Amino acid sequence: MSEDSYALLDAKLKRIHALNSISGLIGWDELVNLPEGSADQRQEQCATMAQVCHAASVDPEIDTLLSKLEAHASELDDSQKIVIKEARKSYDRSAKLPAEFVSRKARLDSESYHAWVDAKKNANFSSYAPFLQRQLEHSKEFAGYLGASDNPYDCFIDLHDPGMDTASISKLFDELKTGLAPIVSQIFDSKIQANTEIFKGFPIAEQSNFLKQITTALGFNYKRGRIDTSIHPFCGGNGADTRMTTRFDEDNPLDSLFSAIHETGHGMYEQGLPLDQLHNALGQAAGLGAHESQSRLWENQVCRSRAFWKCYEPELRKQFPKQLDGVSSDALYLAINSVSKNPIRVDSDEVTYNLHIVIRFEIEKRLFDGNLSIDELPETWNALYKELLNIDPKDDAQGVLQDVHWSDGSFGYFPSYCLGNMLAAQLWYAALEELPDLERNFEKGDFSHLLSWLREKVHLHGMRYDLKALALEATGQELSPQSLLRYLKERYLPLYS
Repeated sequence: MSEDSYALLDAKLKRIHALNSISGLIGWDELVNLPEGSADQRQEQCATMAQVCHAASVDPEIDTLLSKLEAHASELDDSQKIVIKEARKSYDRSAKLPAEFVSRKARLDSESYHAWVDAKKNANFSSYAPFLQRQLEHSKEFAGYLGASDNPYDCFIDLHDPGMDTASISKLFDELKTGLAPIVSQIFDSKIQANTEIFKGFPIAEQSNFLKQITTALGFNYKRGRIDTSIHPFCGGNGADTRMTTRFDEDNPLDSLFSAIHETGHGMYEQGLPLDQLHNALGQAAGLGAHESQSRLWENQVCRSRAFWKCYEPELRKQFPKQLDGVSSDALYLAINSVSKNPIRVDSDEVTYNLHIVIRFEIEKRLFDGNLSIDELPETWNALYKELLNIDPKDDAQGVLQDVHWSDGSFGYFPSYCLGNMLAAQLWYAALEELPDLERNFEKGDFSHLLSWLREKVHLHGMRYDLKALALEATGQELSPQSLLRYLKERYLPLYS
């Protein structure tokens, strides 16, 4: 009985995955290719697909099959039990959401995204505020359907990083802030300053060629993926069809390069998940924090290292000989690892990046507990940037409108970036201990050993472990900011001493 029921459930999960992947492609196309005047039709398409996906996910037969399998749990192996557990969690969550709400939310996401694009273009938060207010209200409504009205923000934290909550993140972030303060202070007080003015006039075609060369060498499989351009870099799809984007600026080539490397880390995680299990928990990521650990590790620990640039500096100079003429290797490496007071999160350095995340976390907590209104957002945003980074954003586009995440109600997402940084540093030191020749391999352009290690330690587990359990399983240590603080000291203090 269990084998037959599991096979039937597996078929249902495959159909849900197929429908969700179609919906994802529609969303990817909206951010990459959609003509400017076609947004109204896309809103209806997104709403319709959301209804179809939701209907498939709350099929009563799934509930029946899950109940049968749960009643015969002793007949299931450990992998099947994980699939059943996560399928039950997903089904119960979807079943509590009315179809009308799901459709309404999908339509709002599309409307809100285009309102955000226009608002950012015009640095006008007030035009976007009504949409953000509706997203906040929808988010609280969502939490209410799931029985989390008393702690709606915890609901979203757990949605993105199962097992985490506001209190545990606050504790980790407070410890991180305390450790970061002297590091940031020492660097900002240093007389040594990177000259980022050397990155001017880098043709986009050559930038594209260079980042494609690097992302291929790192291990991204372009036979099952592609990279395009969008306003905000992202990675979507799955291991069978991975869609990445970056963005280009002739006077900021590091933005396109490291954005592409970051998304490549996401993409290689997806491509490392078991391809025949993409429709269930065994072939899906452990959460956004785990995902961010992969993107940040490749972007920072690997591709900002001296070992990496010993390999790729000659190629960079070959691609851009005039632009880098007269620039020493030390000056180039310092510019690549520049630390500065940058108001834009995605353009910031990895030392101050975590403070950008702390600011968003504090704002989201206040929005959900009622201590902050949408209209007060720009003022609070600017005040926190002044307090933690001594930065005064020049306008809303440089301030509260810089991120796309809130336009689709992705509250509770931002903490994942910082949690991912913590896990990335722990994985880095664990990998160095087990693979002592790792950095010498980087100097030769060989990244396969690290990728294989990550496949074994992270990718192949799927959702077997939540973030805390994954950190302990993969590194032997509980999730903590201490490895991240150690890494930032070792990488950056020598550069600015």
